[in-house]
Amino acid sequence: MAKKPIEMGIFEAYSADPIKADLDIFGRQTDESRRGFLKKSSLIAMMAVVGSNIPFASNMPGGLIPAALANSDTPFSVLGKDGLNYIGDKPINAETPPHFLDDDFTPPNRFFIRNNGLVPEASELDPKTWTLEISGESCLNPTVFTLAELKKKFKHYTYALQLECGGNGRSEFVPQAKGNQWNQGAIACGRWTGVRVKDVLNACGIKEDAVYIGYYGVDKHISGDPKKVTISRGAPIKKALEDESLIAWAYEGADIPLINGAPLRLVMGGWSASVSGKWVKKIVVRNKVHDGEKMSGSYNVPCSPVAAGTKVPEADMCILGSLPVKSLITFPKSGIETKLGEKLAIRGKAWAGDLSVKSLEVSIDFGATWKKAIVEKQPNRLAWQKWSANIEFPKKGYYEIWAKATDSKDVSQPMIIPGWNPHGYLNNSTHRIAVQVV
Repeated sequence: MAKKPIEMGIFEAYSADPIKADLDIFGRQTDESRRGFLKKSSLIAMMAVVGSNIPFASNMPGGLIPAALANSDTPFSVLGKDGLNYIGDKPINAETPPHFLDDDFTPPNRFFIRNNGLVPEASELDPKTWTLEISGESCLNPTVFTLAELKKKFKHYTYALQLECGGNGRSEFVPQAKGNQWNQGAIACGRWTGVRVKDVLNACGIKEDAVYIGYYGVDKHISGDPKKVTISRGAPIKKALEDESLIAWAYEGADIPLINGAPLRLVMGGWSASVSGKWVKKIVVRNKVHDGEKMSGSYNVPCSPVAAGTKVPEADMCILGSLPVKSLITFPKSGIETKLGEKLAIRGKAWAGDLSVKSLEVSIDFGATWKKAIVEKQPNRLAWQKWSANIEFPKKGYYEIWAKATDSKDVSQPMIIPGWNPHGYLNNSTHRIAVQVV
């Protein structure tokens, strides 16, 4: 399929036709195959497709598409980015394939892209003229800082912080939830440098009735209407005042990439990345839950479990908070071959919102048995954790390696898709890759 350019202001993208979906080997569109499930498929057919015997087929959950087929790669490129998979162009969104998240910290060119509106032009993002306003009904002394003043007046801090889209993994929900159909790559962790939110807010004075903060950026509404606000979310004051909550200007030792929020971004790890506002121009201290754009009607989940496909009234929805425990296999890439009798070294990343990861286990028999992996400590709170293990296979054939993390409160990832919700948030089911043993 021919690629075509998409003009996007500060960058140029090339993608496959976003309207026409390729058909997979079963004759279904690839957006369906990404969910990872078949309605019915015989064992013989699956073995023919994966090209070999499936040793632990008796343990394979009914209706499961082999990981060798469930992965879908669509070419995509953005100025300053490399290897991201195309999700959408209005607004621009792209994710990072798991094998490109193998670095200790996600390099800028591999940081995923999540936008709600139009990316500002580079000419609008001059750090020399950039200002940040601190105000709101619960701010004692509203103040406007230049970027230079922020850097001069407040102490600088650097933290490794994981940011994940709350809809990461949305493509696997059935029935399909509305929103960008992310696979597993809307996650990144790197070292952010800036000033603490609490230092800046304390300098401006926080009233005793403060309960929330909110942010405003300069991204434009997808309609182009300058009167419409694209997104203005926030977080409870307690979250904002954590040591690791930053107003950042640098990522991995360099300026934040323009498309990821330069010259100034709010960064609050462990929660949906939507609370970490890009191109931030104003932070407000509120005496109530912030009521900015997308604080209601989006980025929320049912307060109580609901049946798949249920229409949930807004009054019964709760705002997303700390994200659940999750993990990825970042090495090897799904679909590799290995020789029988040789140990296969595997590794990946795990994270748990505001918590830490206590343990991680891997399985090669579709979850019937598990083996513990080595989990490294966080470099600091709210960073992801590296894990590693060695795998041996009993015979030749097709295998899947599954990874399951457990957080510091002993809550583990589910092996199946967790509770359905209208917006497709919080899918933290186990990640899996395909391996052929020859």
